[in-house]
Amino acid sequence: MKSNFEFLNRYWPALAQIGAAAESYVYSDANACLYKLGMFGERLILEIFAFEKLKEPAIDNTHANRIRLLKREGLIPKKIDDILYALRKTRNDAVHAGADSVEDAKTLLSMTYNLAVWFMEVYGDWGYIAPAFVMPENVVHPDYEAIIKEQEEKIAKLSKQVEAVSTAASTKTSKERAEKGETASESMELSEAETRYLIDEQLRKFGWEADTNNLLYSKGTRPQKGRNLAIAEWPTDSAVAKNGYADYALFVGLKLVGIVEAKKAAIDIPSVIDHQCKEYAKGIKAEHKEYIINQWGAYKVPFVFATNGRKYLKQIETKSGIWYLDLRSGANAPKALRGWISPQGLMEQLEKDIAAANAALQNTSFDLLRDPDGLNLRKYQIDAIEAAEQAVIDGKQTVLLSMATGTGKTRTILGMIYRFIKSDRFKRVLFLVDRTALGEQAEDVFKEVKIEDLMTLDSIYNIKGLEEKEIDRETKIHISTVQSLVKRILYPEGDSMPSVTDYDLIVVDEAHRGYILDKEMSETEMLYRNQDGYISKYRTVIEYFDAVKIALTATPALHTTEIFGKPVFNYSYREAVIDGYLVDHDAPHNIRTKLRVEGIKYEKGEQLAIYDPVTGEVLNSAELEDDMKFEIDTFNRQVITENFNRTVLEEIAWDFNPDGQGKTLIYAVDDNHADLIVKILKEIYAEGGVDNDTVMKITGSVAGGNKKKISEAIKRFKNESLPKVVVTVDLLTTGIDVPEITTLVFMRRIKSRILFEQMLGRATRLCPAIGKTHFEIYDPVGVYESLQDVSNMKPVVTNPSASFEDLMKGLEVATTDEQLAYQIDLIVAKLQRKRRNVSQKAVEQFTHLTGGKDLSAFAEHLNSSTIKEAAAELLSHREAFSVLDKDKTHRKRPVVIDDHEDELIDHTRGYGEGQKPEDYLEAFKEFINNNMNAIAALRTVCTKPAELTREALKSLKLELDRHDFTEKQLNSAWNEMTNQDIVADIIAFIHQQALGSTLISHEQRVKHAFAKLRVNHDFNKTQLDWLKRIEKVLLEESVLDEQIFEVGAFKNAGGFTIIDRRFGGKLREIITELNEYLYEDGGSVA
Repeated sequence: MKSNFEFLNRYWPALAQIGAAAESYVYSDANACLYKLGMFGERLILEIFAFEKLKEPAIDNTHANRIRLLKREGLIPKKIDDILYALRKTRNDAVHAGADSVEDAKTLLSMTYNLAVWFMEVYGDWGYIAPAFVMPENVVHPDYEAIIKEQEEKIAKLSKQVEAVSTAASTKTSKERAEKGETASESMELSEAETRYLIDEQLRKFGWEADTNNLLYSKGTRPQKGRNLAIAEWPTDSAVAKNGYADYALFVGLKLVGIVEAKKAAIDIPSVIDHQCKEYAKGIKAEHKEYIINQWGAYKVPFVFATNGRKYLKQIETKSGIWYLDLRSGANAPKALRGWISPQGLMEQLEKDIAAANAALQNTSFDLLRDPDGLNLRKYQIDAIEAAEQAVIDGKQTVLLSMATGTGKTRTILGMIYRFIKSDRFKRVLFLVDRTALGEQAEDVFKEVKIEDLMTLDSIYNIKGLEEKEIDRETKIHISTVQSLVKRILYPEGDSMPSVTDYDLIVVDEAHRGYILDKEMSETEMLYRNQDGYISKYRTVIEYFDAVKIALTATPALHTTEIFGKPVFNYSYREAVIDGYLVDHDAPHNIRTKLRVEGIKYEKGEQLAIYDPVTGEVLNSAELEDDMKFEIDTFNRQVITENFNRTVLEEIAWDFNPDGQGKTLIYAVDDNHADLIVKILKEIYAEGGVDNDTVMKITGSVAGGNKKKISEAIKRFKNESLPKVVVTVDLLTTGIDVPEITTLVFMRRIKSRILFEQMLGRATRLCPAIGKTHFEIYDPVGVYESLQDVSNMKPVVTNPSASFEDLMKGLEVATTDEQLAYQIDLIVAKLQRKRRNVSQKAVEQFTHLTGGKDLSAFAEHLNSSTIKEAAAELLSHREAFSVLDKDKTHRKRPVVIDDHEDELIDHTRGYGEGQKPEDYLEAFKEFINNNMNAIAALRTVCTKPAELTREALKSLKLELDRHDFTEKQLNSAWNEMTNQDIVADIIAFIHQQALGSTLISHEQRVKHAFAKLRVNHDFNKTQLDWLKRIEKVLLEESVLDEQIFEVGAFKNAGGFTIIDRRFGGKLREIITELNEYLYEDGGSVA
């Protein structure tokens, strides 16, 4: 009989011979057959490496790692991965455990045939139509030994080396082959036996003992204590299909916890649950009643599953995934899972009582979270937790909370997690971060902040940190990075997978970060080839677990709301500033130099000094054929201008006050620019005798990219007095808390407002220990003028330029000559750019595939062709361009070193939209007068200030803020214009502008009001002590009303009711009287 694998001889004779040998062994030596099938899988992977011209892993070059690498390249679909895993695992069992099941060999042989057909369809002939697989007959050949010997010799000869072959698929791009691979695998029809074999493997990964051919009811397999068995072909009294035999019955010890039905790929799975699984769950035989743990209506099994072995795809939802139904309540609907539930997971599901937990949650007071000796949460933090809890009680599966950077998201999370676990609403929480530093920061908070009875969350519950990959039954909280889970779920290294119920709550911190990736995170770049790749993997991780997801972010991006929905709670930065929980920034410093304003100009005939970062050489360019000009946005990117940096830093370096307690963060363009800034600052400070350790660079290149050293450097900046000034690129842009930061310097332009707001967020935190009242922004490069609107915001991606393949697709869809010409121009321009940054190997391959033309020659050829000829030429050489797309040279672009002199033109403050201080104050006056009757709170301030409530004042401040009028900037403008150092509140400024009052500092007003109150009343000692406490609070507030006594220390002392009794029931009158004294400022009431 002819071998099923004969068709492979055309291109891959080694694979054909290995397949034929496996067929020869299937009955006579099943162990050898299984070994050969594993060998087939390994050889096939090597053939893909050769065909795709990929380098094998440099470290730990194993078969498993080679598969993992191809998966990362997007070349191995899920179904093919499952087959390869089964072949690899069985080969190991054949070698180490002597596996020799003929049934397994037959199933795997037909599966390997499917794999071979897929390989031919993708890497051989795209139109290939395979004949049906024919199982070899059990025939004894008289010359069997000679046949086997000949086959083994051929295999040995053919397996010596792997060489790339040229097939019809060679004309396709790698991307096209990847897409073909997906469609070919999806159309692959596996038999029910093959599907069951793959499901066996899947179940084993999740902790079940499964073996369809051996762990069968008919072979005497029964539930046993201490074993988690998936027993195949379990009999029931059901009259539906297969004489009532369920494909698998799941047992945890002696407890029957689930039924599984396995179907072929084309079957609609949810209907299987309705028509078969439910019937099996009702029809458990009387003789098996000892295994039944309870009865729910007619059902004697709590959980049922149906699957066809396909990975879950939203587009074909009902024909993919593992469908699951909890039969304990008729209100439960079937749902698709991304993986299996482990034995432990099912037992935890049985123990869970959501209704009781929700009731416990609703009946638990928030007082513990307000406790000054514990978490001491603020009102908005409690509101955020309440909003999240209500969403969970309402049955929402995804919840988004939007809270400004610096408003205590981590403490809010801690309080929320504590309440959810304490009420038993959730058993195990995954706290998901996207970088190690954020995880370590959360660990510190969980270990340090007291919650109950002076105990921390870490001491109350079992918490697993970043270093620990696995969880156990006792684990209540697990802190992990997205990257770590991507590896565990998409590229697992062992033979086990996380159960989809390992966590029932996932808390995602900095959820917007799918949008803003750090360029310095090499681990991320390795896993995510582009932004879409990051977001899809980020989403895969989040959606893998059958859990409620609560995400927190300061800046919701589009993809954040797509995953988590619209925020159920919002607390903005401006609101936090107005409430006094964050500090505002003062009017930005605008530093203009001659080079910034005029640009760097070179005239025709001049030579440029060109620095090559790869060789480290500085060479002179040829004479310029035309004038050349570099604008400010190219400074320190395309042109290194030390004089510009020095002029700016000499102007502002001493403003940072290296002897003070505040710290400064400087944002540089890249690592080289950061080095230059550090060098200049150290030179400036050396002249003043400042400690050399005052200035430090913290970027991803610290200590050769050593993560531990980077983490230590960040902690040093946060916890120690030195360094005072840190220069970074992207590493400290988001999520790192250093409250002492009082100055931000932008030496680079940023176009994304999300990133800009996150960068500002590094300095917004309160720091009473150093008397921080605001922070300063220095803008020497025109950040504000380059910022785009939120609506125009583009993702900050590691590789924003389109690939050649993307441009080729544009060429295919172009319909007019004009569109074709435009697309060809884009390709030629990209070809010219690539020419300066391409490896020698890629040039050789490109030249070979284009018939002898290198990149320059090919570009010239296109330019001299007609539009139609150029388009045809490009499309016929797609493979050559695919080589260029794959050529990921990290060669840095040569830059110009400039020595033009620079000088400071001016150093001004930009109020509002860059106005002068007097213009800003005049605009404020105009706004007040024009809106006196339109804004109710504004009229109250001017006519009846004693009746103003905190809530009304807050809404007024938010409205003023919307028009760029802030308390901080009004004070700075007044001080700059008059040289008077007064700190007045917003009410004083309104009075001054609207009523002509004298501008008096807030402190003076408060002290005057309380002094007058004491003179006019005869208070006892207790009352005087309370007045001192009220005065201290009012120094931080603009308005005194009853609400002030219902928060913080006043609330803990009994609130308004108790304090009112201390004043003999006259606290309301005292509040009114104080408010009248506060605004006796000589103005004429409007």
